[in-house]
Amino acid sequence: MTTLELHFKLLSDATFGRGDGVAGLVDAEVEHDAYGLPFLRGRTLKGLLVEECSNILYSLRGHARYNELESASRRLFGSPGSSLDSAGILRVGGAQLPRDLREAVRAAIDDKNNTLTATDVLESLTAIRRQTAVDASNGTPDEGSLRAMRVILREAHFTAQLDFVDEPSDIDMELALLAACVKGFRRAGTGRNRGRGRLVAWLNDETYTDQNFGVFKALVLEEAA
Repeated sequence: MTTLELHFKLLSDATFGRGDGVAGLVDAEVEHDAYGLPFLRGRTLKGLLVEECSNILYSLRGHARYNELESASRRLFGSPGSSLDSAGILRVGGAQLPRDLREAVRAAIDDKNNTLTATDVLESLTAIRRQTAVDASNGTPDEGSLRAMRVILREAHFTAQLDFVDEPSDIDMELALLAACVKGFRRAGTGRNRGRGRLVAWLNDETYTDQNFGVFKALVLEEAA
């Protein structure tokens, strides 16, 4: 089974929301494990890659190789509402902080002689940002609109495992399309359309990503020439 690693580094603070808050503290809490370590769920990450793939295909409507690219997309990600039999070959794991950091934190918290807590870990990796809506008519804050949101601090590095449950049938096309999706993956989390969650992503390493993205560009441009 082929396995790749998807890496991304935050360029701005991000909130990988879990859908609720903490009463009296934050209105939007980040996803984190029992040790206070933030993460991004695999299902969410896959959805973001699928969104980028949809954007790419939309921009290439009418292209001579559109049908091939659409088939590669279905092969990778499956189709909306697909069953197990028609699911894509790509399995996307959750994005986590570096392994050595996670292991060190877990060892420290599990050590009964250590006073480090999961709350300490979470607070060291995040901050709380507050914002309010503004009344456009007079420029003053809307009453009752103050919200507190926990954010993961910029520069955090996350890694997710990508497993192919079956070998790509057209490896050049499918890896090229995946590389293009990763290149287009530039934001994640709550408020990603309002400046939060900017990131840079790559597969395995930048050279591997650029090689496969180069194949994608050649596939697209050779028909446009």
